[in-house]
Amino acid sequence: MFITLEGIEGSGKSTLASALAEALRAAGHAVVSVREPGGTPVGDAVRGIFLQPGLRIDPVGELFLINASRQALVRQVIRPALESGKVVICDRYVDSTRAYQGYGRGLKMADIDAACDLATEGLDPSITFLLDIDLALSYERLLSRGNSHDRMEQEDIQFHARVRDGFLALAEHHSSRIRRLDASEPVEALLERVVMHIAGARR
Repeated sequence: MFITLEGIEGSGKSTLASALAEALRAAGHAVVSVREPGGTPVGDAVRGIFLQPGLRIDPVGELFLINASRQALVRQVIRPALESGKVVICDRYVDSTRAYQGYGRGLKMADIDAACDLATEGLDPSITFLLDIDLALSYERLLSRGNSHDRMEQEDIQFHARVRDGFLALAEHHSSRIRRLDASEPVEALLERVVMHIAGARR
């Protein structure tokens, strides 16, 4: 099973991904947990560039960078893990590119999908959990982290509003795959909901 977690900055994806991996391992599943960009030597190098504060990258450049990382992650990690029967949890995937570079930056969705399909070789998630959060709470959580914010976190509130709207539109369009969660809830409650959804999907 291939599980992806999506959402704007400060939505708690990484925390939930860690808790979900631990819960599934405790239930006897072999789990591989990854994040985008990253997870391979190429991906980790791209991550350093992609998130570097103050670095100006054209939206098309962002699209190519993220898919260079994604191609390596799918080819070297995700697909081999799935083929060996493991559960894969991925913190961000193609929906993030659609939301950030599409709705946020204004790139054409057809161009985004073409690039992503090439990078993923058509590999889609089994189920996606969208952690939806109010922009004010998102910013509150980012502020609590201190002054160290990456390039995407430093974007203005209008950009993040467009990205959030994009995620919600994607959830509506792909309602059979994307499950929206209220990210203001405690992680324990979110984990319970996610585990229930996964159990139902595996039947």
